[in-house]
Amino acid sequence: MSVLNKRFFLNGGLILMAIGVTTFVYHCKNPKIESEYYSPKVLATHYNGENYAGSETCMECHANIYSDHLKTAHHKTSAPASEKNLLGSFEPGSNILDLEYVKFTMERQLDSFYQHTEYKNRLKTTPPSSFDVVIGSGVRGQSYLTWQGDKLFQLQSSFHKPANSWVNSPGFPTHAIERPVRDGCIKCHVTFAKNKNIGEGNQYNKDQIIYGIDCERCHRPAAKHVAYQRKKPEAKEAKFMLKIDSLSRQKRLDVCAQCHSGPQDNQLKGLPFSFLTGENLDEYSQNSSPINPSGQLDVHGNQYGLLTSSECFKQTSTMDCTTCHDPHKNQRGNIAYFNQKCMECHSEDVATCSAETLQTESMGNDCIACHMPKMRSKSILVKLNQKDSIESSFKIRTHLIKIYDEKDWSNNRSNEPEAQ
Repeated sequence: MSVLNKRFFLNGGLILMAIGVTTFVYHCKNPKIESEYYSPKVLATHYNGENYAGSETCMECHANIYSDHLKTAHHKTSAPASEKNLLGSFEPGSNILDLEYVKFTMERQLDSFYQHTEYKNRLKTTPPSSFDVVIGSGVRGQSYLTWQGDKLFQLQSSFHKPANSWVNSPGFPTHAIERPVRDGCIKCHVTFAKNKNIGEGNQYNKDQIIYGIDCERCHRPAAKHVAYQRKKPEAKEAKFMLKIDSLSRQKRLDVCAQCHSGPQDNQLKGLPFSFLTGENLDEYSQNSSPINPSGQLDVHGNQYGLLTSSECFKQTSTMDCTTCHDPHKNQRGNIAYFNQKCMECHSEDVATCSAETLQTESMGNDCIACHMPKMRSKSILVKLNQKDSIESSFKIRTHLIKIYDEKDWSNNRSNEPEAQ
């Protein structure tokens, strides 16, 4: 071998050694970079030990679904309070809620927002309460939560969007009270919250609250799934992730029923956040006062009960909530889409509508408007005029699919503004 060749191999070996040493030193100084990527940050830990990675990790493989979900009321149903998502006015003249025994004034201080309390005919004073958490997507209104240390309370002032005004929060008296927010209250507005007091109190770990109803609320905590897919991006079969469409109809319904079937206030097993998709909901919780399906189920709290009382549901073994709703998309107001869903079962070739032609035309041939009308909720009542004793309610589309008569319509007519 010539001297030139020897030098070439020697220099090449030295270069390779240098690269190896540099790589070794770099990884010694930065040992976490690779491991952090393959082991996503844990945002919270479920009571069964499974870890939440956060819905943003889903975007890596499901960008379109993630982007669509950000626009849904589910995603927007809770968030840390900020100027961007607080709908009520903090401007003088529009920032007062004046009740019989107390007056609340909403004020902004730099980037923070506060509810000030003024007691009438009393010398009592209390410090202002901060707006810390927004509850509600804002379609019909918002309520607000405030932290006192690690304890969570509901503010007495809420925002009513149809009237564009501050109102007394539903269920509050006309004097000031404190309402603690426990798991049973918050469970349908956040993906997960770790209660410090075994689910009984209103003490939470602020670092283990995942706002909004996001991917992991329905698809289960996904840290293992994310770690696996990051290590094996070429894998064609997802691991450590439950396939909802493989579940029985009742278990698919239970995913929605945990929040859309009434208060579920009789806790039989675990805590309000213990239930996970794929399990039997009725083993965990039930309504303390079962309501006869043939009775009056409120349109706000028990859409599940209304749907399962419908003949459309009873006459098929496959219909569930996702038959008509895509939970990943904001479909509000898409009447054509929902009418098409009706026609998938009620073919145009079959005369299933008994209404007169003029009547169907006056309804715009809208199956939903006629057979799933908007009806007044009896569970959400607010006073739009604080000096008045008359309470107003939201009108929400019922999921009791049936033929409604004139009596049904007259009982639900009102002059109240409707949120769209």
